[in-house]
Amino acid sequence: MPTALVTGATAGLGKAFTRALAEQGYDLVLVARSEPDLKEHADLLHAGHGVHTEVLPADLTTDEGCALVTARLAADPAVDLLVNNAGIGYEQAFLETGIQAEERLLDLNVRAVLRLTDAALQRMTARRRGSVLNVASVAGLGPAWLSSTYPASKAWIIGFTESLASSQQVRGAGVRMTALLPGYTRTEFHQRAGIPTTFPPPWLWLNADDVVRTALRDLDRGKVLSIPSLRYKTAAWGLRHLPRPLSRRFAWDISKPGH
Repeated sequence: MPTALVTGATAGLGKAFTRALAEQGYDLVLVARSEPDLKEHADLLHAGHGVHTEVLPADLTTDEGCALVTARLAADPAVDLLVNNAGIGYEQAFLETGIQAEERLLDLNVRAVLRLTDAALQRMTARRRGSVLNVASVAGLGPAWLSSTYPASKAWIIGFTESLASSQQVRGAGVRMTALLPGYTRTEFHQRAGIPTTFPPPWLWLNADDVVRTALRDLDRGKVLSIPSLRYKTAAWGLRHLPRPLSRRFAWDISKPGH
């Protein structure tokens, strides 16, 4: 059976990825901070799908946490699919969050993705097979979330994935890389970040299982960017092609009163 390693595996899109991959017959390495939550979810996946599950408690904002996961990516059984899903965002504007919190966001959203992807690709390119799926956001295509480090971190993931996916080292070894760019998706992400879910309107919200199905299908098809739903494909086109001053005019500024 193939093996997938999923970060942020006990909530939100991460949990949806583990369910979908278990249904496809993947053995799973589940990474999150809470060992009790990991064990509970691992038991449910094993009981429901008969797949082998490993739990790896790790805080990916720390050197120690990243080292635990990179060591597993270098070990056997080899990981065939890495899903870099773990990420955070904040409800407060940049100047209200505090520099330590902003650095923690970059440690998780950027630095951990960099380190885990490097560890995975070292093994995958040597074996000449494997896949990496990095969870970004449609917000990373433009200033859709002003006064925040979050879109900048997701823009880095998009650029990083596109750059590596087109390189001879990766593509020439038969390794696939995809960046997932979801829009607003109903998961625990917004509740944990303290971000209101009364905006945007209901028709803009996506279902987590639908997002994951799209991502895995696009990965199989070799697409470098996966953007679920026509509504967000349209938004992505606008963010990429509209003049930057115009897109900034319509961006959601979380520093404004009432947002």
